[in-house]
Amino acid sequence: MFERYTEKARRVIFFARYEASQFGSPYIETEHVLLGLLREDKALTDRFLRSHASVEAIRKQIEARPRGGEKVSTSVDLPLSNESMRVLAHAAEEAEKLSNSHIGTEHLLLGLLREENCFAAEILRERGLRLSSIREELTRKPHLPEKQVAGQPSVLGQYARDLTKAAMEGELDPLIGRDSELSAVVEILGNRTRNNPVLVGDQGVGKTAIVHGLARQIAEGEAPPFLGDKRILALDLDSATASLRRGGQFDDRLKTAIKDLTESRNTIVFIEDVSAFANPGGGPVDAAILLKAVLSYDEIRCIWEATGPRYEDALREMSWFARVSRVVNVQPLNIHDAETVLHGLKDRYEKYHGVTYNDEALTRAVRYAVRYIPDGHLPASAIDILDAAGTRVKLQHSNLPKDVLEVQKRIRFIFHRIETAIANHEFQKARFYSDEERKERDNLRALNEKYHLSESAVGVVGPEDIEAVISRWTGISVDAIRQGAADAQDDPGP
Repeated sequence: MFERYTEKARRVIFFARYEASQFGSPYIETEHVLLGLLREDKALTDRFLRSHASVEAIRKQIEARPRGGEKVSTSVDLPLSNESMRVLAHAAEEAEKLSNSHIGTEHLLLGLLREENCFAAEILRERGLRLSSIREELTRKPHLPEKQVAGQPSVLGQYARDLTKAAMEGELDPLIGRDSELSAVVEILGNRTRNNPVLVGDQGVGKTAIVHGLARQIAEGEAPPFLGDKRILALDLDSATASLRRGGQFDDRLKTAIKDLTESRNTIVFIEDVSAFANPGGGPVDAAILLKAVLSYDEIRCIWEATGPRYEDALREMSWFARVSRVVNVQPLNIHDAETVLHGLKDRYEKYHGVTYNDEALTRAVRYAVRYIPDGHLPASAIDILDAAGTRVKLQHSNLPKDVLEVQKRIRFIFHRIETAIANHEFQKARFYSDEERKERDNLRALNEKYHLSESAVGVVGPEDIEAVISRWTGISVDAIRQGAADAQDDPGP
């Protein structure tokens, strides 16, 4: 639906959904779109609202309106209201009128003003904004909040994943059992100096999960105020550097890439391997020198991760790095804490694989990971086992009744029709298909009851499935694994 939208315009919609969830609204209303606009594009709002005080007053005015209900989870896919759908259609038309190939935040602003009877338009008119005058000014001087748009990505856009957006979409797993490490990361980011956290620990102990946990905090509005407007971009440094080297002029292209970083003031860059920047592999300009400059002058924030040896390598190559960063040590989890993590992630793997896991399967996954995967570390090694066992059971239980499969097929077809209708701004048609989808889901529930099927599961993962995975991975017979488990009953390990 949002292929023609610039990155900032897409983020406005994601922020709007978040705002709607916080207000307990069943729909994304125009005021939520306005809040998303205020949050994402300060250059645009400063240009037309003139003062930060106006922005704060708008938020207070919206917050003063009666709420629709309790907060809802940000993972709930709230639909756009009819007014908001028309705003998006207006925005597309405004982009065409201005001969713009992409739909940007300025077009969303015009779309809000065109929907004259909505609450957002009322708020904007109270502050002197008029559709004709803003359209005229944008014609005279186009809004340029970002250098690159979809189809013409910058280094950040092309080789980075927006973790905050992913958290808003419910794509990131919850963080379990790492509260102290997450608190340490937040404290370091709040420092005046040495404010770049480095997560140091063995492969698989959960360093990336901590960063994902921070992204979820920001997305859910639970981060401290100084992080509230930040986004976390996970940068694929190897791919970005390789791209910069292609076509020559590595020096200039690298400088431009660093400049893109420094201009993204609300961005925290996450790079998985700190030592990768020590030797980017090309050009007279040393990437580490440029990095030192921007970190030393507090122009960007970075979160890094590395194993102990890789961190030591980075310090040897970049002796200055210790002066701009602080280490957060991440130790492997013990068996008890790893089981807690698996219980916390169980629902997500059940939903993905369409299975259920019994408690003994989770326990065996952790203990077999310790016993039979000596090179792995908890919790990642146990999660890998859990995932593989879910796939095994899913494949074994893939033969559902024909009428169930037919209904599932119709639901997928209707969902595709909904997406197509929205992309074509055929919102009445989208509403019709939404009703059809609801009817088919009712049919599916009836069939599940008829065949005594769980709505989300087609099989149960038990300890025998965990043992089968371990046997396939290690070549040890299932009988030997079971005997080893029996022998370990009185000595379960650490």
